[in-house]
Amino acid sequence: MTDLNSTLKDLRSFYNSGATLSYEFRKKQLETFEKIIVKYDDEINMALYADLKKSKEETWATETGLLMGEIKTALKNLHKWMMPKKVPTGLVTFPSTATIYRDPLGVVLIIAPWNYPLQLLLIPLVGAIAGGNCVVLKPAEHAPATEGTVIKMIEEIFSKDYIKVITGAGAEVIPAMMNHFRFDHVFYTGSTSVGREIYKLAAKDLVPVTLELGGKSPCIVYEDADLKVAAKRIVLGKFLNAGQTCIAPDYILVHESVRDKLLEELKGCIQKFYSDDPYSSYSYGKIINGSRFKKLVSYLTKENIFCGGKNDEALLYIEPTILINISLDDDVMKEEIFGPILPVVSFTATDDAMRIVQLNENPLAFYLFTEDKKTEDNWMKKIAFGGGCINNTVWHFANEHLPFGGVGKSGLGAYHGESTFHIFTHSKPVLKTATWLDPSLKYPPFKGKIKWFRRLIG
Repeated sequence: MTDLNSTLKDLRSFYNSGATLSYEFRKKQLETFEKIIVKYDDEINMALYADLKKSKEETWATETGLLMGEIKTALKNLHKWMMPKKVPTGLVTFPSTATIYRDPLGVVLIIAPWNYPLQLLLIPLVGAIAGGNCVVLKPAEHAPATEGTVIKMIEEIFSKDYIKVITGAGAEVIPAMMNHFRFDHVFYTGSTSVGREIYKLAAKDLVPVTLELGGKSPCIVYEDADLKVAAKRIVLGKFLNAGQTCIAPDYILVHESVRDKLLEELKGCIQKFYSDDPYSSYSYGKIINGSRFKKLVSYLTKENIFCGGKNDEALLYIEPTILINISLDDDVMKEEIFGPILPVVSFTATDDAMRIVQLNENPLAFYLFTEDKKTEDNWMKKIAFGGGCINNTVWHFANEHLPFGGVGKSGLGAYHGESTFHIFTHSKPVLKTATWLDPSLKYPPFKGKIKWFRRLIG
């Protein structure tokens, strides 16, 4: 603990030196960061295959490529983001100018989960660097190969007084840090239960937080949807990374009239994408560990499996699985699944579907398949969710122009692109008033000035 305290104090000292403030410094760090990602491309691919059996194509599409896109966006826009912004003033403050400055926060902590252990750790880092902060990174210990690669990259290019990777069991290391050092922001991605504990640790010192959590993300399919297209996009979004994606469709609500047809389309897509033997498929991953495997298998019974269901604990393998004949009281409909298991429930009326969605309110993601604009507008107005897609799944995450985050139980705050820069900076407003005019109207005594105040204020 003494070494850890010393490390954190060194980060604070480096930040207080002002070394991170200039545009030139931040730009250079981002350029160096971009180069190291390119240099370690092969090792990143091997690490993510070791941890999650991700192919190099999936790794680029869902990890490395997204990270590189964020770095390029930051480099392109950094100067503009950092520039003080002039805003209007009213007559009451005449003659004045108003400016908003973006100040770094200080020393920030970024905590990442194991399911996308590269980009969920390093995309926030891009915004923290662009914002002029010093950073502590806590990678996921359950993805050890990726953790090792991240350590090598960070230590090769950044001073340990500027950006430091802290390893170990999160349940031990994170409280140890937060109980002995006041971070200026904590950015956490992971489960809702752990997010609550992070929030408690931060609250005692009034530390601002960003919480990217989860929830049961519904996928609604209407009778007018293009079922072939819907099935492809649902299967991709659900079984990417073997279902271990926080924004994966957690369950399907399908109109009763097209239920059977959709089920057959889903089954066909699974076979087409991952073959008759998904374990040997180049494109299909594995479950992260034995604990998660056991939890996922507990959802399966012979009576509710429409297709899939094969599993092997020794291989951490669960076949892409679709469940039917599910009760809303079953655990699989009350808990975030976070694996390759997809319950399908039918509905006949929109109100019934909405009631089911509201049983697990504030989902992180929401997906709707329909060609009817009124249906679309109805759901958009009535259901609160973090973000989502219409006639697609998961790809809203890949657009850096769309802020990504939850609402209510699914999270606090949003990032990506300029939004990440804003998370790691403070919006500092400053009013500057000239001295060449100083009307007595603004000063006491105020008696008799109400008519002027009414004209100038409000």
